[in-house]
Amino acid sequence: MKTTEVYILGGFLGSGKTTLLRNILKQESEAGRKVAVLLNELGSISVDSGLIGDEVPLKELFDGCICCTIQDKLEVQLHELLTENDLDAVYIETTGAAHPVEVLDGIMSPLFAKRLEYKGIITVVDLMRWRDREGLSPQLRKLLAEQIHHADFILLNKADLVSEMEAAQLIYSIQALNKDAVCLLTEYAAISLTSLQHMQRKRHNGHKKLDVQDHLHLSAVVHTFEGSVKQTDFEDWLRSLPETVYRMKGYISFTHSQYPHLFQYSYGMPIYMNEMIKMPLNIVIIGERLDKDIMIGQLEALEVKANQ
Repeated sequence: MKTTEVYILGGFLGSGKTTLLRNILKQESEAGRKVAVLLNELGSISVDSGLIGDEVPLKELFDGCICCTIQDKLEVQLHELLTENDLDAVYIETTGAAHPVEVLDGIMSPLFAKRLEYKGIITVVDLMRWRDREGLSPQLRKLLAEQIHHADFILLNKADLVSEMEAAQLIYSIQALNKDAVCLLTEYAAISLTSLQHMQRKRHNGHKKLDVQDHLHLSAVVHTFEGSVKQTDFEDWLRSLPETVYRMKGYISFTHSQYPHLFQYSYGMPIYMNEMIKMPLNIVIIGERLDKDIMIGQLEALEVKANQ
């Protein structure tokens, strides 16, 4: 019986997992292999699914982490992918709040265990976030350390944003947590598919789950814009956000542009990319202890101001 490779892509919000996935899918297509993707989103809508080509079978899991609330749904979706397609590999991109070994527990179902060849956990680390980790909440620091500790392959991403000396110090601190994983400095999560296919998997001898009181209080706020906003007002709003907003992504229409922009925000840095087609104007905001009503009210006020 043919087996299907399974790769788990982990790492905190905004570290570069989706960029890595797109790099991988491009190389898999060039190699002529049939692959599928399973995306896990904290919110009730997906932005990343629009970045994956129609030729790639895709399943999505919403409103929770694989490790916490939707393991049964994961099993169903993975079973459907395997029965509906003749696959060489499945890539599971987890939400940034997921504990990687609990995700591994979720895919080891007796229903299809013999059909899968588990290849390993690839963790993407945002070097700047790791450098500045002392400013994060204890729960978040613990999760970042766990994601590194259980990885088989670690991408030290955004290496272009730190100095060589800083990079060397950060590598040392990460290898102290996980001496067995391969560590690779990357920019824009650029890595060869061959490197991943030949990684050596660690033995996972179980793990201590995050206690309920230790769990991150992550939530997702979803807002749908009715119209355009002024980019200057929007950026003023970004600068007013608390540090507990870790990640944003979505599509936003500015008053100066005919078409919407794909917008991504991580670690206080916004990125805009022009889109040449109309897209649903949804934005997902992910962070700790977010006040949904206040945030949506602020965004609605930006739209009102743009129309005055």
